[in-house]
Order: sequence, then C-alpha cells, then structure tokens
Amino acid sequence: MAKNRKNQSAAIRFGPALKALFLCLLIAGSAVGYVWQKSQIYQLGQQIRQREVRLARLQNDDRKLSDQLSILRSPTMLDRRVRELNLGLLPAQPMQVLRLAEPASTPPENKILTRQFAEKPAGAMTQ
Repeated sequence: MAKNRKNQSAAIRFGPALKALFLCLLIAGSAVGYVWQKSQIYQLGQQIRQREVRLARLQNDDRKLSDQLSILRSPTMLDRRVRELNLGLLPAQPMQVLRLAEPASTPPENKILTRQFAEKPAGAMTQ
C-alpha cells in the first residue's frame, strides 16, 4: 500500500485540500456578503427614517406658512396694513368699477362642414 501512495501524482494528493480550501473560502465569502448586506439594509433604513422626519417637518412648515399667507391676504389684515403704512388707499367707488361681460361660448351656426377627398387618378377604377 505504501508503494502506491508514493507513485500518486501531486494533484491527487492536494485535491481534497483544495476542495476544503475552496469550501472554506465560499463559506467565508458568503458570511462577509451577508454582513455587508445587513449593514446596507440598516443604513438604508436610517436614511428612510431621516427623510421621513424631514418630510414631516417640511409639511408642518408648509401648513404654517399657508395659514400665515391666508391671514395676510385677508381683507381685515390688508386694511390694517394700509392704515399702518399711510398709503391713503380707499375702497373703490361704484362708479370706478367697470364690469365686463364674458362673451358666450356657443359654436358658430350655419357652418357647412365640407369633406375633402383625395383626388383619384384618371385611370383608377372604383369599387
């Protein structure tokens, strides 16, 4: 038996060792990939939470600003602001208001719709 082992090639003797090494590298690579993937999932979750908080803050600011704008546009606030700045503006007198009538949007009547056909060559037959 010993005589046969000496005659075996080097590739046959290192075969199991190479298989074990390849298997260990495969398992280690899979483990590193798993940990990296979990890390990426955690980082993306953190980014989502930060952006949701920012979105809620921006929506709150938008609501506050739209409320403030509606208050500033109100007639009472505008009158108060005119008095504060001494602009001398007064409400328009009825004679100063010009009302324009909007034209009716009816389609024009008595319009004959004409159809246009392509001209057929002189020698063409009709079916």
